[in-house]
Amino acid sequence: MTRRGWQLYAAVVVAAVVVYLAAPGGQAWETSFQIGVQVTLIAGLLAGLRRVPAGDRAPWLFFALGLTCTTLATLPLQVGADWLAADGPDLADLLFLAFYPAVATGLALMIRQSRRRTDWAALVDAFTVTAGIGLLAWSYAIAPVLRDESTALVTRLVTCAYPLADLVLLAMTILLARSNGREGRRAPLMVAVAIGGYLAGDCAWVVLRHVNEGWADFWWTARLINADYLLCLLVLTLAVAWPRVRGDGDGAGAVHHLSRRQLAVLTLAMLMSPTLLITQQLTGEIVDGLAIGIGSAIMFLLVMVRFTQLLKQAERQAALVRELSRRDELTGLHNRRSWNEEFPVFLARARTENIPVVVGMIDLDHFKAFNDTYGHPAGDRLLREAAQAWGEQLRAYDVLARYGGEEFVVLLTGSPATEAVTAIERLRDVTPQNQTFSAGLAEWDQQETPDELIARADVALYAAKAAGRNRVCLAEEPVRVS
Repeated sequence: MTRRGWQLYAAVVVAAVVVYLAAPGGQAWETSFQIGVQVTLIAGLLAGLRRVPAGDRAPWLFFALGLTCTTLATLPLQVGADWLAADGPDLADLLFLAFYPAVATGLALMIRQSRRRTDWAALVDAFTVTAGIGLLAWSYAIAPVLRDESTALVTRLVTCAYPLADLVLLAMTILLARSNGREGRRAPLMVAVAIGGYLAGDCAWVVLRHVNEGWADFWWTARLINADYLLCLLVLTLAVAWPRVRGDGDGAGAVHHLSRRQLAVLTLAMLMSPTLLITQQLTGEIVDGLAIGIGSAIMFLLVMVRFTQLLKQAERQAALVRELSRRDELTGLHNRRSWNEEFPVFLARARTENIPVVVGMIDLDHFKAFNDTYGHPAGDRLLREAAQAWGEQLRAYDVLARYGGEEFVVLLTGSPATEAVTAIERLRDVTPQNQTFSAGLAEWDQQETPDELIARADVALYAAKAAGRNRVCLAEEPVRVS
């Protein structure tokens, strides 16, 4: 179906829902009309599967199965028959309840397609919101039904199954919305909106019956909520027109920061427990004290888990920032800041352990001319390749750092100056793009300061340049005044 075809399809369904709302109440055709719209939605969803890659169709097939269950569940209502035992759930209940596992399976598959790994932060957020709303569902939809001993136990359990199934779908819908990734793929978003709107219709039934049971018996009340169901299922069907669901796994397993909107939702969920407690206290009796206590404990633990996740993420980010501030962005080597911080510490340890230390300054020859000839990108590439090639030739405990521009500094330990010269000469053979370098080495006398040792190596470097470049010069011994 083309984009124009989908638009026409949506317009027809919306028009049918408007007609359904505007018709007088008490008409026998209401259920038949509703079934016709639902069949149209199922047909549209199945037709749209041609746009979905074969390997990605499973969620949509389960959504179609869920729509089929709700459609078939309307048939017993149409004929007014209870096709199962009188003291148990009827066929309509079983079919309506079958909608939930079918859609839940579709949501689980779509979440799996959206992300390759579990987003634990999204999972905690979904459980927190669901726990808050679940506490309200227990107090106003589940507990009153379970306490009503005038009704058969199996009937009470079936009645309670609806809000419990709604809570499962709510958690999975939140998780799908949070797993959609930065790209904001339209299909998962539309599915989340559709399921959220459908659950809002279920919530409306509970609220109306609790506030004023008479409102729930008005024909227009049922018709409005049924219209909400149909429009939400239309959104679910239209989502197949934008079938891209799979993500690249970006951020999967990471703990994302909390936006203001997410923080507001979590705050409202946390306030459910004290609000319910205050409400019951003001009405004269606390009947759900144990449930409120358990719900509060669960939400507190979830918030602590979320806080711990954010704290660990902040620590990882701080460590990453520290590491990046000590690494040269171009070559990945230690930068001058890192060298200036760690070099004095190393010399102090080397003095204690009497370890020979040689420091070398390496400068690529005619680097400015190379940049002017081949361009700065080529110059950057030369610096990267030189750093990698030299690092592979040095020992694991030697240190190579970028000192600035085309200048590098190397720390050679455990070897006298003569062996250090040989080690630096080996680097000449692997210098990329047929380039050369000049180097100056200085052996530490275990009395010099770090700055004095670097200064001697720098003097030797300039001596190598003055002698014609492409060579290694060893610094003279430091002069000590008696």
